[in-house]
Amino acid sequence: MKVHFFKGLFAGFLLAILAAGEAYTAAESPNLLKAKQEAEAKGYLFITSHDELVAMAKKEGTLRAVVSMDPSNIRANTAAFKKKYPFIDIHVQETRGREAAQRLMLDIKSGGAKEWDLVNPALGFYLEYIPYLKKVDILGMANHGVLQIPPPMIDTKYRNVLAIENNLQVPAYNANLVPPNLVPKTWEDFLKPEFKGRKLAVDVQPSEVAALVPAWGLEKTLDFARKIAGQQPVWVRGSAKTMPYIASGEIPIFLGPNFSSVTRYMAKDPAAMLRYALVEPVPVRFSNFQSILATSQHPHAALLWLEWMAGPEAQKITDETEPDTSSMYVIDSVVERKVRGKKLSVVGWDEQHNLDTWEQEVVKAYGFPRAQ
Repeated sequence: MKVHFFKGLFAGFLLAILAAGEAYTAAESPNLLKAKQEAEAKGYLFITSHDELVAMAKKEGTLRAVVSMDPSNIRANTAAFKKKYPFIDIHVQETRGREAAQRLMLDIKSGGAKEWDLVNPALGFYLEYIPYLKKVDILGMANHGVLQIPPPMIDTKYRNVLAIENNLQVPAYNANLVPPNLVPKTWEDFLKPEFKGRKLAVDVQPSEVAALVPAWGLEKTLDFARKIAGQQPVWVRGSAKTMPYIASGEIPIFLGPNFSSVTRYMAKDPAAMLRYALVEPVPVRFSNFQSILATSQHPHAALLWLEWMAGPEAQKITDETEPDTSSMYVIDSVVERKVRGKKLSVVGWDEQHNLDTWEQEVVKAYGFPRAQ
């Protein structure tokens, strides 16, 4: 059972170390050659100099990516990236949803999609994508400062996938219907009698509850799920579709939508009745996965894009355009500031491949509900 804490200045200091790639640069690291040799022995590409990376990207001069980002975010980040690297002709296309991810996966498996350099290895198909991704030791290069990417953003097993963002799960509620003394301070507060009998919205795809497993363990999480089902909630599907019902007062409170979904709708709520609470342990998941296809013709340009998206300028753009969907591993991002000093339940790289199974177990504990 793993519980994560972010405490004030210590968190900032710790994250600064991580963001600097363990404070090494390519010139300073005495183990750089050894890391390159070890990576290449396992079939991974490892570049030892950022200047070399930029020079190779300049020769390629092109980048084509299909990613899970809003059009406004794509426009702003590609414009800023182009300003930094004017020699790269960049085109980034949006992809959204499970069906789009499946279509792209089938296209890749059939030998297509060769026009793309970067893709989104979406959850649900993540492991299917792995054999079709270029073996680039992004983690090793980040650890040695060749790439300025916080190492915790990179898959520790496969080493070539980057999670650009983190999803926080937060309760959303209507301030007219939920007085301050009833705003949940713990997840067990949702079991109070005041929230029984269709007064609580619960998503039938239980990412928020499944993401409590790293902190609570599976048995405690499933016990909580059974008790939530006993509250006779309104079963819903999707944060964006449910938020209007919370804001209008049709349903008082929503168990744990994405933080970004709540804040996005709060900006549209003229009555300002929609609120959220940070309940500890705060469930945190990786999102917006990006990696380089094995068939990429411009892998060095793609590496520069990944480094860019993990940097503070791109993260600020993401927070402003999506909004509030940054990475908690980037210092002073919205998400990092929100979780600072909080007890967290992080679905890390070792756990994320279990998330689908955990969700299935939670749905069983719910009793196989359907959205209403």
